[in-house]
Amino acid sequence: MPITHYDYDVVIVGLGPTGSMLAGLARLEGLNILAVDREIAIFPLPRAAAFDDEAMRIFQRLGVADIFEPLCRTPEKYEFVAADGEILLDFPVLGMPTASGWQPSYLLHQPTIESILRDRIKELGVDIQVGTRFVGFEQNADGVDVRLAHEGGEASIRCRYLVGCDGARSPVRQAAGITQFNYNFNEPWLVIDALSDAHEILPSRTLQICDPARPTTYLKMTGRRYRWEFMMLPGETAEQMLDDEFIQNLLKPWGAAEQIEIVRKALYRFSGMVAEKWRQDRVLVAGDAAHQMPPFAGQGMCAGIRDAGNLSWKLGMVIRNEACVALLDSYQEEREAHVRFVIENAIEMGRIICLTDPAAAAARNAEMRVRRASGVREVTMSFPGIKGGFSMHSAASGALFPQQRGDRPAMDNVLGAGFWLIGRDLPADLPEAVNAYDLNDEKLALYAAGISNWLDEQGASAVLVRPDRHVFGCGEPAELLHEMMRQVAIVHEPV
Repeated sequence: MPITHYDYDVVIVGLGPTGSMLAGLARLEGLNILAVDREIAIFPLPRAAAFDDEAMRIFQRLGVADIFEPLCRTPEKYEFVAADGEILLDFPVLGMPTASGWQPSYLLHQPTIESILRDRIKELGVDIQVGTRFVGFEQNADGVDVRLAHEGGEASIRCRYLVGCDGARSPVRQAAGITQFNYNFNEPWLVIDALSDAHEILPSRTLQICDPARPTTYLKMTGRRYRWEFMMLPGETAEQMLDDEFIQNLLKPWGAAEQIEIVRKALYRFSGMVAEKWRQDRVLVAGDAAHQMPPFAGQGMCAGIRDAGNLSWKLGMVIRNEACVALLDSYQEEREAHVRFVIENAIEMGRIICLTDPAAAAARNAEMRVRRASGVREVTMSFPGIKGGFSMHSAASGALFPQQRGDRPAMDNVLGAGFWLIGRDLPADLPEAVNAYDLNDEKLALYAAGISNWLDEQGASAVLVRPDRHVFGCGEPAELLHEMMRQVAIVHEPV
């Protein structure tokens, strides 16, 4: 007997950045959402330190990017330096062009960002239950019964889909019996978050200090906030690293130890893990529940935000009966490949940074000096687009469609949600989910020249852009629409 009643379309466990973003974006898809978290209050101390331009574009979809931007700081560049301060490698940041139309990197205060996200999803009508613990679930072909515990006892909630955004230890992932692939990268680091007014003493640069005596990361965050990360060396203990006097000795070389107020000290093991399955029928995982990565590329939170941006509209299409359930399989196919690329690059960066053998470190520095002497003085950290999955596999498929903003209204805001079909000589008969924009459309007046040049570069007359602003494909309009409809394979049974 099929289930005829659901309490919610989607239950989301975990209200960190990934869970909040997924809840908000799914709500914008018109879905009825319950989001729960075992903690009553937002964690008051910073954890994530940075996010990138694509994450900011996804924040833009939720309507919070313009609120976030003045609260964040964009570093001029990231520098890898030797123990004596010599620059070994540059990552320019400020002013570098991006497809998303935002700066390549932003430094944040996570509790502030989370508070804004929480307020936004409440505003959108997400049902939030804090102080609520996930107990377990039972699922069948028609839905999921989720067991939750709170102060008043236990309750069973019936939903169409359950998503675990509940962190690295993820009770949802464990209840689903999902195993993890381990990259066997495991480096312990001490993370110090602090406040200071010693702005004239402390550097404004973001530094990765490749010192074999103590590999160190330094970030000037927002306002009075600073972060140091110190690698734990062989023979050192957790108790020793967390000792206040030991920490003061680590900070002394920075010249302002007496002007630094420590607000958080924590030991982390920087590791790389990926869930073997991101979907088990009607149960899915996202964020740290699906993957964990070393912080060297600054992509931990970004990966979860990308998960939310990818999964939300697919859940919307499936639940609205606009696509077959197989569309959800493209979530892992698209996101896992990207996540593994980032993890593997972060691990390689970590292996460069974490050298504690003086001879190996000297050889590394010499190699970097040769590179700089040859004229290669700067590199950029770029990530690939989506490979495979829900796309036409044509020119530019999987890439982010460039957003024009800056001296004009942000293009995403003007064109709105859903699929975009942009080009010349567009058909009049379109699927309901697709918004058509002819290049001569008045709405495109500020952007038509840039889009026309982009289409010429692809050798195409039209582009179909997905709701997450990745390119489905380029080509003739009728061909794009036919392939999209073939891939969504519309069904006519309740999901």
